[in-house]
Amino acid sequence: MVLIRTCVVLLLLLMFGAVAAAAANDQPRREIRFAVAAQFPPFQSRNQQGQLAGLNIELGNALCIQLNVRCTWVDQILVENFPALEARQFDAIMGMAPTSKRRQRVSFTNDLYPITTRLVARKTSGLKPSTRSLKGKRVGVLVGSNREAFALSKWAPRGVIVKAFWRNDELIRSLLAGDIDATLQGTVEIREALLDTAEGQVFDFLGPAVTTELLGNGVAIALRKPDTALRSALNCALEQLMQSGEYQRIVLPYRLDAPPSSP
Repeated sequence: MVLIRTCVVLLLLLMFGAVAAAAANDQPRREIRFAVAAQFPPFQSRNQQGQLAGLNIELGNALCIQLNVRCTWVDQILVENFPALEARQFDAIMGMAPTSKRRQRVSFTNDLYPITTRLVARKTSGLKPSTRSLKGKRVGVLVGSNREAFALSKWAPRGVIVKAFWRNDELIRSLLAGDIDATLQGTVEIREALLDTAEGQVFDFLGPAVTTELLGNGVAIALRKPDTALRSALNCALEQLMQSGEYQRIVLPYRLDAPPSSP
């Protein structure tokens, strides 16, 4: 009951902010505009009908329903489009790992779910996620991802060749063709895109998970720092989804903790 009352108060504050905005701009906010880079299945991508789909989309829509506001999705090329966020082209960026560098510019909600970063390469390659093992090797990452930022910062200066791709399917094709030697990605997206497929049976997670503050260990929603009422309302809505069981219903099919399996 305490949580429900708290969330009601936060929602009223959020609505009050919208009314204040209406007085200033004649445009009351009855929606949350989420930016999303639709190139990271199964978290966020376009389905065969061209509609946005994935775990982050489902969670964002559920949060909006919980808050009784309309969800509007703004498809972006880059994940880390902070200038557009600050210019109020949207209200939040869905699906981003909080890191200390990013926190210097934006604030984050509580984590939506945990993430793990792993190196994937052919089982027979003997590669490990270290600069000694990867020196001179070509490692694929996704443009604008925290893995790209990490690889460019920590690995590239020590002789690792970092190759960035806009789409995961392009990266996977390069890996299968031998144009790159390995890829650094989250366990869930690479498992679905490669390891759980017939072609992916010669590949595997090699070495331990890569853990560093530059990568983060969870996914959250990024917001402008002054938007404290919106952040609190989203956190409260997330907690309510967890208590009601709706969160578990949404997350379970994505098998966030499952190991790779044979097709």
